[in-house]
Amino acid sequence: MDNSPITVSIERTVDPARITEATAWMQTGINLATNYPGFLGSGWVRSGSDRTRWHILYRFADAAALLHWEQSPERAWWLETGSGFVHEQKTERRTGIEGWFDEPTAITVEHAGAASAVPPRWKQAITIWLGFFPLNVAFAYLVGWLAPGWDGLPTALRVLITTLCLTPIMTYVMLPTVTRLLRRWLAPAR
Repeated sequence: MDNSPITVSIERTVDPARITEATAWMQTGINLATNYPGFLGSGWVRSGSDRTRWHILYRFADAAALLHWEQSPERAWWLETGSGFVHEQKTERRTGIEGWFDEPTAITVEHAGAASAVPPRWKQAITIWLGFFPLNVAFAYLVGWLAPGWDGLPTALRVLITTLCLTPIMTYVMLPTVTRLLRRWLAPAR
């Protein structure tokens, strides 16, 4: 099995008469998944003014961890409890960085096996650089100021410490911020 993180996107329709119940049901599913090894996070949104179409995204460390969750008795029970008012429409799995650039409300799946519309790689690269460069510069100045012996450390150790500190900030703060600011530029031409 592939050891890359995997993101799952699911579109569901909800009975409009049972929105409150569906909201509690959706949060219960997220809470259950949180207890599984390899769970990396999740979220869900409604599709704009269409209150009956919802999207959920969740991410696992690898395909094996995802499979463990998908075959779990807790997930089976959870899906069964929502079967009367929530119906799955589309499911998509993604590995790699392309899933970072999708807004849950904008996910589209092309039929006949074609790939989903994502920004070209050069736009992805620029977006990552726009987050990484200022973060790396700020970190270098901050560490130089707080740790006077920093330059004397071996290069590999400095890089290790830098990447350990900056990867979570890049993943959870910078990339979401930069992609939100650049969403119009990143959107595929229609």
